[in-house]
Amino acid sequence: MNYLKERILKDGKVYPNNVLKVDSFLNHQIDPAVVNAVEKLMYEHFKDRKITKVMTIEASGIAPAIMVANRFNVPMLFAKKTVPSTLKNQERYHALVHSYTKNTDSDVIVSKQYINKDDHILIIDDFLANGEAAKGLVSIARQAGATVAGVGIVIEKSFQPGRQLLEEMGLDVYSICRIQSLEDGQVTFVDGDE
Repeated sequence: MNYLKERILKDGKVYPNNVLKVDSFLNHQIDPAVVNAVEKLMYEHFKDRKITKVMTIEASGIAPAIMVANRFNVPMLFAKKTVPSTLKNQERYHALVHSYTKNTDSDVIVSKQYINKDDHILIIDDFLANGEAAKGLVSIARQAGATVAGVGIVIEKSFQPGRQLLEEMGLDVYSICRIQSLEDGQVTFVDGDE
């Protein structure tokens, strides 16, 4: 069993509506050992893809994405959920993204200055549920004419449609931890490691 799975079983909290809270080690307080394990596994899977940038969405994806970008020695780019006053409409790509956990919509943006047709983008995010965040980032990359080299996910809720959606878009999806079920407050992994 990998370290991430151990931490999920030890410190993860299951909430109603299939919400897994991992903010004590991944997306509020961050355990460096977790993100170190993430970057090593992501690098091993995607190392032959000629990655030029790693992209995520603010805020929870930033920690794993910056570690992966560091391993590839490329910039990390994150889509912003609000438009800063320094970025005009014509200078950005955007996509509407629905957050499953927060039940909100955000028009996320990336400056046209930082992504172009020569880029090979690796998308990294902390969770995959319905696939909306990754789909939005794919849209932004494709608006720029960039190649999406793959999607790397820290925790996938495999009982939700996100993976299928992304695979139907022709994307390689690699998830470090795939959760089969959160029924009765218990975490069950796809591969049977429990």
